[in-house]
Amino acid sequence: MSERRSRSRQASSSRITDEQINDLVSKLQAILPEARIRRNDRASAAKVLQETCSYIRSLHREVDDLSERLSELLEETSGDQAAIIRSLLM
Repeated sequence: MSERRSRSRQASSSRITDEQINDLVSKLQAILPEARIRRNDRASAAKVLQETCSYIRSLHREVDDLSERLSELLEETSGDQAAIIRSLLM
């Protein structure tokens, strides 16, 4: 068998099918908070991916906000208590 044919078969066997993509998009839609409301509706893959990106961005903002609040609280907390909290976070 030629090398080209071998590579072609490997590439086609590693490709994801439309059915697999649809299944993954459905699973993704089911775990998105906004998408749970419309669980029975079929949103386009593009819409689900847009919602996913927005949700991930909002999670990043929430993590940043919580990290900032935690830093402020640690600054306000006395030495021993702050040390205990820091050790729990590590």
